[in-house]
Order: sequence, then C-alpha cells, then structure tokens
Amino acid sequence: MSKIEQYFQDLDLKVDKAYIVARKARKKGIDAITDIEMPLARDISERVEGLISVAAPQLLGSGVAKRIQDLEKEYGKLDWRVGMCISYEVARGDFCSFKDKKESLEIGVRVGFAYLTLGVVSAPLEGFIGFEIKKRRDGDEYLAMSFAGPIRAAGGTAGAVVVLLGDYVRKKMGYKEYDPDEVEQKRFHAELMDYNDRCVRLQYLPSEEETAFLISKIPVELTGDPTEKIEVSNYKDLPRIPTNRIRGGMCLVLGECLIQKAPKVNKRIEEWGEDFGMEQWLFLKEFLDLQKKIKSKNSNETNSSEKKENKEEENKKPKVLPNYKFMEDTVAGRPIFTFPMHKGGFRLRYGRARTSGFASTSVSAQTMEILDDFIAVGTQLKIERPGKATVVTPCDSIEPPIVRLKNGNVLKLKTIKQARELKDQVDEIIHLGDILISYGEFSENNHILLPNGYCEEEWGLELIEKLNNLKN
Repeated sequence: MSKIEQYFQDLDLKVDKAYIVARKARKKGIDAITDIEMPLARDISERVEGLISVAAPQLLGSGVAKRIQDLEKEYGKLDWRVGMCISYEVARGDFCSFKDKKESLEIGVRVGFAYLTLGVVSAPLEGFIGFEIKKRRDGDEYLAMSFAGPIRAAGGTAGAVVVLLGDYVRKKMGYKEYDPDEVEQKRFHAELMDYNDRCVRLQYLPSEEETAFLISKIPVELTGDPTEKIEVSNYKDLPRIPTNRIRGGMCLVLGECLIQKAPKVNKRIEEWGEDFGMEQWLFLKEFLDLQKKIKSKNSNETNSSEKKENKEEENKKPKVLPNYKFMEDTVAGRPIFTFPMHKGGFRLRYGRARTSGFASTSVSAQTMEILDDFIAVGTQLKIERPGKATVVTPCDSIEPPIVRLKNGNVLKLKTIKQARELKDQVDEIIHLGDILISYGEFSENNHILLPNGYCEEEWGLELIEKLNNLKN
C-alpha cells in the first residue's frame, strides 16, 4: 500500500471512530436530538442523498446513491442526463413514496438539481421552492417552477439546467405545456427591467423581444415568491400571477441563467435532446440567432460597393458581427481597452499557458505595463466573446504590443524591461498584442471558432506541408 493510500485509509478509520464516539454521546439524551444530523458522505451520490433527505427523510438509504453511481457509469460523471434520469425516477416513486404527486415532482427535481450542484449548496432546498400545478386556458394542467433568491448559489449553468429537469419531469409525468398570452410575456420583461433598475443589476439585461420569445417557448412557467417590497411598474393583477411584487428568484433564473447560458444548454440539447424527448428545446437555436441580431450593430464603415462584392462570400460562411452588448452598463471610471472587433485591439491566439484555462486568459506582460497596470495578474475583464468574463494572467510567448512613441518611432515591445523604460514616451498604442484563449472556452460556451492571428504554430504546419510536398 502506498503512502497516499495509507493516508486516506487512516483518515477513514479516524472519521469512523469519531462518529462512533459521537453517536454514543448523543444517545445519552443530553442533546435535543439523539442521533447525528450530518450523515457521512464519501462521494457526490451520497452527498445528494444526504442533502435532500433534509426535505424527504425517506430518501436516506433508499438506493438513490447507488442508482446515481450506475447512471454515472452509463453517461459519465456530472453529465446532465444523470440528473434528468434520477429526477424522473425519484418523481415516479422508484425509491420511496410521497404524500402526493406534487411532492414527488419537487423531490425528484431537488435530487437532480443537487447532483448538478455537487450536493454542496443550499439552492436545491432553498433556491428551488417547488412546483405549482396550474390550469391552462383550455382547462388542462401545467406546471410552474417557483424560485427564490438562494438560486444564485447554484451558478448560472445549474440554474438554467434545473428548468430542463423540471420540464423533463413534467413531460414524463403527463402535464401539458405553459401557454402564456402576450400580456404575461410583457409582464416578465417589465419585471426584469424593474428588478435591474430598482433592485439588483443583472449581468445581462435582455430586450423585450428576447424575453417574449423565451417565455413563449419555455414549456414550464417561471415564477417565485415576491422577494422585494417594490411592485412591478406595469402589467399588474394578472389572473395567473398571484403577486404584483417583484420576484427576484424568477428574474435570476430567467435573466442570469437561462438567457446567459442558452449557448451551453443548446449545445447539449443538440447532442442528445431528441434521445430524451427534449427536442422542443431546440428553439434555443432560434433564440441565439435572434440574440445575435439584437446584440450586433451594423457597421457604417463598409460602403455599399464593398457590401456587394462581399455578399457572395458572406453567404457561404457564418458572419461574425461585433457584439456591443458587453459594454453596456460599464461603471464610470472603468477603462475600455478596445471596441468590438476594432483594429488595434487584442488579437486572438488559441492556446493556454500554465496559469490560464477555463474563464482565464493571458496577455503579454508588456501589454499590462503600457496600460499603466490597469490590467494586472488576476484582473477580471468583461470580454466580447466567447464567454462573458475572464481573469487575466501574463504570458511571455505570445505577440507583445506595438506602439508609436512621441518621437514618431514605431516599436514592438519585445521585453518587459523595454516596456517599462518606454511607457512614458508612448504616444499611441497601435496594437494591444495577443490574447491567449483556450479552445475549451469556445467549446464550453458553444461558440463558433473565430479566425485567429497568424502565428508560429500555423507557420510551422505550413512549413511541414510544403516540405512534404517537395519530397513527393
């Protein structure tokens, strides 16, 4: 046995011994509860079972943990399909019974949601309040998912996927789809606007067109308890919305989760949505196309003759347009380093350094220096694409900035020493240098790969190709 194996075995033995001592102490009856409230969990599946047993004690030891482990072998760890399958099986009553159908639906989704959040946050218990069974206009029943403020702890992706879980269980259990009218759609947008303007700023504020499209397509209603004392400014006293006050949990799920994580959710749905009967969610592709048009602004720099010349070429491949949305709500005093897709801004370089990775990119240390340290190690930036934000680290093997000095000389700042010596003499930054972004950042956000700057790796591949052609 290796030292590391011996170390973990010793930990297990000592933890087990501590639990034995604690149980003996509790059985003396001095404490209000005669057993240990915190069951020992050795992996995610046991954490999930233990967490949700707070709301449904009958789940503890019911076999949910073992079933999660079996599903992980089939789909892979932390795959969303594991959460969907276990949600439905619990709701169906495969492991234990519940007092009514509503409770079975709620506990089922809580189990799947807890799995997606690793069983370590309170969102499955406190962020997802439960289901409301409501009547459609034709008299059939549909489901409304109710959320509260602690849903924020789940994070954007899990907050979006929990709606998928709810809809999967809804469909399997035989409930119809939500049927909002135009007034209800407008209420959602008005509530989002009021929440953003009068309560808490959203990271992304959707347009009325985006909101109406999503609400008209999502098969379950999003609702929640009123979390603010403020009432919505318009569309009050609607028959199927029981409160006029702002519902913070609903706003977070719609604005911060579903809308922002639509590319990531769409990617998964395109992969296996039809296999799970979730093909209806392919509407996210239409939503992303709509969002792309809204985010983009047509540049006036291209004249009509150039447009005609490029029209055929543009029709052959997806057109990447500037995204001005990420600069909205910029706080006063924060610098904007480059406008969307403008020349002289950061040049895309694919790859990663030892200090970069997912939601973490790198720029040249010389770039940091000539920007007067507005960008430092660990600075968080809002970026145009592929994600919404990143943390910056330095890299010394990518293209540095190009500057024009006050004496008219144009230089590429090849060393940090040179950048420090000349930064006070810089008249204009002609080019900010490379920004190093990993392929995984594009893949995870379901963003198309963009053309990168010509670099050493590409030159090397071209050289190999030419040499092979010469041999032949």
